[in-house]
Amino acid sequence: MNDHTPDEPVDVLLIEDNPGDVRLTQEAFRATESEISFRVISDGKEAATYFRQPEDSEPCPDLVLLDLNLPRKDGLDILEMLEEELDYPPPPVLVLSSSSAEEDITASYASAANAYLTKPDAMPEFTSMAEAIERFWIDAAQQPPAPA
Repeated sequence: MNDHTPDEPVDVLLIEDNPGDVRLTQEAFRATESEISFRVISDGKEAATYFRQPEDSEPCPDLVLLDLNLPRKDGLDILEMLEEELDYPPPPVLVLSSSSAEEDITASYASAANAYLTKPDAMPEFTSMAEAIERFWIDAAQQPPAPA
């Protein structure tokens, strides 16, 4: 991951407006072996502002979980902004949406999402998804270094 070492928590930016989904996501990741630190943003415009801040004002998260249906600016707008405006590679952005519509999936990948995951209906499946994310995106995948 970006600056993650085994001795410190994985910094996850969760961009989600539904408090129930925030709670489910955080609970699911508690079942993983990694220590996860969540920063939650519940509004698309606020998320855009977060990424447009000077690089030294907030540490770059190790992973972004992005809902598509957000108030004021949707997740696809956030993906496009990341691709067009950042001078450095963003952290992995995983779309985590309740939509399984083919057009949402296609548009997300066209806008440089690293993965598209449909939100599970039950906690056991949410936990399995969190464990799969941990195995691949936290434990196995090599990411570019955080901006200096």
